[in-house]
Amino acid sequence: MSAYQTLVVGTDGSDTSLRAVDHAAAFAAENNAKLFIAMAHLSHLEKGEKGGWGRPARPDRVLDGRAELALGGEGDYKVHGMAAIYAILREARDRARAAGAQNIEARPIRGDPVRALLRLAKDVKADLLVVGNVGLDTRSDKWLGSVPGNVLRRAKTDVLLIDTTD
Repeated sequence: MSAYQTLVVGTDGSDTSLRAVDHAAAFAAENNAKLFIAMAHLSHLEKGEKGGWGRPARPDRVLDGRAELALGGEGDYKVHGMAAIYAILREARDRARAAGAQNIEARPIRGDPVRALLRLAKDVKADLLVVGNVGLDTRSDKWLGSVPGNVLRRAKTDVLLIDTTD
């Protein structure tokens, strides 16, 4: 029996994050482990909430007004609601199955990526948190922190860092 029975990996739909999903799925398959695939999202603020991360853009602050005309109703579908999040999770789950993982659960999780992944790992009692390395060793990582860098610094469980750079 492997030491790792519950794995968590995050994705944002990018090629590099899906490579991390592929690696996590192969690892889960080898160890007959449960794989949680998560996508963190910042939804629009609900009544009574404070803060501003999820606020829709103000019309007077739109950089290029032509975008609204070009996108039409498609912009609302892609930017608002959960449809895009579920589409990304479905693609990630399909890739994980193709890589051999059997026991997979895909979850949208609300919040910024670092806190959301760490909270999910704690909630499901994950043995291993898998993240890609994109953003490490960059100028912004040194000043602001990157998702993998902050996960590495804050995680209370083992972290597997996957080389997903191009």
